[in-house]
Amino acid sequence: MNLISLETAGETCSVALRWQGELLEQFELAPRRQTERVLPMVASLLAEAGVALSQLDGVVFGRGPGAFTGVRIAVSVAQALGFAMNRPVLGVSTLASAALAAMDAGADGPVLTAFDARMGELYLAVYQAVDGPQLLQPLLADALVAPAQLPALPAGLRCATGSGQALEPALSEALGQRLHWIGDGHPRAGTLLRLALSDFAEAAVPAREARPVYLRDQIVQGGQQ
Repeated sequence: MNLISLETAGETCSVALRWQGELLEQFELAPRRQTERVLPMVASLLAEAGVALSQLDGVVFGRGPGAFTGVRIAVSVAQALGFAMNRPVLGVSTLASAALAAMDAGADGPVLTAFDARMGELYLAVYQAVDGPQLLQPLLADALVAPAQLPALPAGLRCATGSGQALEPALSEALGQRLHWIGDGHPRAGTLLRLALSDFAEAAVPAREARPVYLRDQIVQGGQQ
């Protein structure tokens, strides 16, 4: 399946292309510049591969959670590309994307992904690698939490990633242990695309139905959204 993916939920901007089984990606730090960077990066990547949008099967985007503006950019651009291509789109968790990137960087065992959600809260999830096309299994679904009010976390958790490292002292105190933080902590378009491959054919929706996931208006109790 030939797909393009977009990730702009944090301080980075990345675009990835899967064409005839090969994966290409462009990734850069671009705080508050995703709006101006994402479409030129799409054009550059397509030109690099010698591919037209019309040759692709669909669009993958980082659906959040993350910075409100960044998530909206990804959804809006995915919709625009989907309409232009007349192809479906699929949103993938930015927390899962960052977890897979951490595993690529050598994280061992389950990975806690924690993004700073401001106001002393975290966007948080725990994922573990699995054999097979799904790549990841959630052990704790994406949630909005305060470090002092964590839901039950899996035993044996040692590795973490994400911008939530800024709240690491409070997180470690709540856990009763320190975590090893892996990699640059950013979700990436390339990992989004890899996570989408197994589900795209069945789970993709028309471009008009693309939706962000913010979590800010959701209540978490006992680890459930």
